[in-house]
Amino acid sequence: MSDITAKSSLQDVCFAVCTALDQVGTIAVLTGGSAATYYAPRAYQSEDADFIITFKSDPIAAAAAVRQLGYSSRGGTYKHASNPFTLEFPPGPLAIGDELITEYDTIRREDRMLHLLSRTDCTRDRLASFYFFDDRSALAAAIAVASTGKIDLRKIERCSIKEGQSYRFAEFRDSSIPSAPYPR
Repeated sequence: MSDITAKSSLQDVCFAVCTALDQVGTIAVLTGGSAATYYAPRAYQSEDADFIITFKSDPIAAAAAVRQLGYSSRGGTYKHASNPFTLEFPPGPLAIGDELITEYDTIRREDRMLHLLSRTDCTRDRLASFYFFDDRSALAAAIAVASTGKIDLRKIERCSIKEGQSYRFAEFRDSSIPSAPYPR
């Protein structure tokens, strides 16, 4: 596995971290703004990678794997000696609101891999930040992610209604690119 350098992109960092953790039996799923950056890098840039640990076999081995990549922990945030992207491991479970997420995507790049929220769940996750924290940058990220590929708009609408956010869902839907590849 190549080292993370000052020039490594957020995607490079995420693939390296996820692969290193997987090699020691720890499954970590990329979430939050960093997942949005994966799907829509031109529209949204996160400065950190948020991973939720969904299966942990040996926390000592997992910490050692992250340290071998050049990261050290400072107050719960992992910082790299030369790369600007930090790592965070918020407590699980992997969920959006009160819904547990049991399926996620796995992307492979040569000998590396990355577990991350599906495009639909990433959109839902960013909308949750918009709905509950009035984070307009999260709305912009949700729109950007949704415009990059197929999403399940009906599922997003159902979840939004369940959360009492139908009016904010309408703002998202009406702001989306009209030619987006999902049914209206």
